[in-house]
Formats: sequence, C-alpha cells, structure tokens
Amino acid sequence: MRREIKIAFRLLVIGGSLIAAAAGTVSAAQAPEAVLEGRAVLPADTFAEGPSSGSMLEDETKGGRTPPFEGQPVGGVSAVLDAANGEYLAMADNGFGKKGNSADFLLRAYTIRPDFETAGGGSGGISVGEFIQLRDPDRLIPFEIVNEDTEDRLLTGTDFDIESVRRDPRGDLWFGDEFGPFLLHTDATGRVLEAPIPLPDVKSPENPTLQSGEEPNLPTSRGFEGMAISEDGTTLYPMLEGALEDDQDQSRRYIYEFNLAGRQYTGERWQYHVEAPEHAIGDFTALGAGRFLIIERDNEQGEAASFKKVYLVDLSNTDAEGYLVKEEVLDLLQIRDPDRISEPSGSEGDIGLGDPFSFPFQTIESILPLDGGRLLLLNDNNYPLSAGRNPEQPDDTEAIVVRPAALSGDPAALSPATRPPSTGGFSPKTTAILTLLLAAAILGLSAWTRSRGRGGTL
Repeated sequence: MRREIKIAFRLLVIGGSLIAAAAGTVSAAQAPEAVLEGRAVLPADTFAEGPSSGSMLEDETKGGRTPPFEGQPVGGVSAVLDAANGEYLAMADNGFGKKGNSADFLLRAYTIRPDFETAGGGSGGISVGEFIQLRDPDRLIPFEIVNEDTEDRLLTGTDFDIESVRRDPRGDLWFGDEFGPFLLHTDATGRVLEAPIPLPDVKSPENPTLQSGEEPNLPTSRGFEGMAISEDGTTLYPMLEGALEDDQDQSRRYIYEFNLAGRQYTGERWQYHVEAPEHAIGDFTALGAGRFLIIERDNEQGEAASFKKVYLVDLSNTDAEGYLVKEEVLDLLQIRDPDRISEPSGSEGDIGLGDPFSFPFQTIESILPLDGGRLLLLNDNNYPLSAGRNPEQPDDTEAIVVRPAALSGDPAALSPATRPPSTGGFSPKTTAILTLLLAAAILGLSAWTRSRGRGGTL
C-alpha cells in the first residue's frame, strides 16, 4: 500500500507542477507581443512649396534649426488615411503647437509613399507627392481668419488645430479640431463646404466664439484629437484628448456621436478611462464590428517615455461604472524586431533601435489598421521641437508597420473582443493535467480504502 500511496503522491506533485507551468504559459501569453514588419523614415528637414514658416517660433528649437524656414515643413503628422496603391494621405496638425505661433503654417494633407524597409528589402524612405490645401474661398467660416481678405483664404494653424481626418462615402473630408473644438467639412480638394460645427456646451480657451466673461470648460490643446468613422460611413465618433475642466474624474475622456446625414450630434457619448490623469489620447480609429483602437500616451519622449500604448475597445462593452472596457493590444515601447529592420539606419545617440524596437516619441497620433491584423503608425515630430529618437536631433517622421499578436489570425492569440465564441470546456493541455490529477486522486483513495479495510496503517 505504501508504494501505491507514494506513486499517487508523486503523480499529484507532477500534476501540480504541470498546472503551475501551464498557468505561467497562460500568463505569458496574456502579455501583448508585437513584431516590427516594416519601417520608413522621412527626414525632419523636409519642406514643400509655400511661404516661409516658423517666423513666430521663440527660442525653442532643437538640433540647431533656426527659423524662419524656407517653405512649409512636411511633418507633424496627426492623422493618416489609406490613399490606395501603397500611398497614404498624411495630415499635419496646426504646425508649431500653439495658436499664437502658427499663422504662417498652412493646413495641408500630403500624399506620401513609404518604401518600407522589411526583412525582404526596401529602401526605408518616404516620397512626398501632391497635397490638399484647406481653404475657404466661399467665406463660410463665420469668424476672422489669418488670410481673411485674400481670394483663396488659405487656412493656417492659427485658424484651426486639426488633429484628425476621415473620408465619408462621397469622398468629402471631415476634420476634428482642437481650438473649438469644431468639426470642419471640406470637399476632396480641401475647400470648406459649410461653417465649422461646434461641440455643444464645450469650448476651449482658443475658441473664437467665446463671449466676454464666458469661461472655457476645456483646457488648451485638449479638443478633438482622435476621430473614427463607422463602417457604413454614416457616423463620426470624435474623441477629446483631455478631460473637461469641471470633471471630478480627470481620467475620463469622452467619445461623442455625430450623425453625418443630419449634421448634428446625437446626444450619445461614451466614457474612456486613461491609466493616469495626465495621459493624452493620440488617435481613435475603427477596427470593425463596433470595435475601435485608441492610442493612449504620456507626454514624455526618449529615455523618459514610459507609456505609449494601443488599446482595443468595443462600444457595446462597458464596465460597472459605465467606462469602456479596454484591452491592451500594443506597447509601442516594446516591439520585437528579430530581423533588425530598424538598425541599419541608426546614428550615434539614437534611442530604441534594434530588438526590442521602441517608438519613444512624445506625440504618436496616427494609426491605421491594415490587412492581416497589421497596424500602420506614424509619429507627430512637432518640427523642430521634439527629439525623442535622438536628444541631439529634431525627430524625423517615422512610419512603422507592426503586427500585434492580439490582432493576428491565430484564434489563440486574439483578444476577447475578437476571439471566436468559446465552445466551452478546458483547453487540451488543461484537460490532460486535470485528468492526471483525477487519476492520482482515485489511485490514492483506492489505496487508502483497501488499507483501511485490511486494518492496515499508512
């Protein structure tokens, strides 16, 4: 009997060890993992035709760049759209970060073509094509703009701080702005089609419609940062970058619903909870089936950057407090680069190249879902003010293609929001372990029963 008991005990120990190992495997699988599949870089000092810019910048420059600059900087990317055939529409924001220093920065979206460096080749460069210039020749904007008395009335970074753009089924463009916050509607060429649409009961300090004595209730630079569009193209979902001034929960960020056909907000809104009150929203885009991706970030760069993540939410899935349930999909500071795609283009002092690869930029504000569960992301380089890749140089514009395991085609790696419905029961590994433990328990119990029946002792 002692031998049988010893065998049962050993089986129990082995089973317990296997359970612990399995638990460790499950725990490791829950950690988000992603692989860098492509990277392309547009040099910081890339300029397009147009008037000189940056003349109102103060002594804030990095890497020895001294304004004014000849032409318009091509960078500051805050939104990206698919333009087909390997091209993308990259929209710049208001330019130099403030209403008061961006009057000579023209609001544009550039067609870019990245030649991604991959494990199979590619130059790693980005070519720049034509651009869309926002303008109001029909004088539909009801307040004064910088180029008020010109014929074309080209829009500048003092007029609007555009941070997001979506294309509706007709091909028109809808921009999310931070100064109002406003929704700005143009045709495919950038011509304004109607007056800017305000968010009811919300105004920032830069809102041009503030009346004397009226207090804004949204901090500076906390307006519409991300904006998604529904799959059927009928609804916009603009999202605030920061919290409302009077919100007792400063970690709350609101997502609103705007009906394109009716040109009005529906009154519906959702709550998203950031991990820390000082965190900002970088972008908000649709993934499909009511699911959306959100970039949440801190305000640091380089070695000081500690939080740059992408989360998945489902508008139909909220917790007990009414906040959207969020699941981490991608940590932008920890991306596998087993093929060392990022290394050849590095220079002395660069941060985050190699394996693991890091995207340590202050502002990461563009994300676009690609086929196969891949994601395209670009940084806003805030030319020439940000220096996240190298503390001695102004940031380039980097475009990366990442494959997060949580969005891959493997059902075992999919997040709960995308995983096929469970068929019930345990996994094969867990079932085998539990069967072993049950057999050990039965063997031990049988041995103990026979021993008691014979009057034996253990």
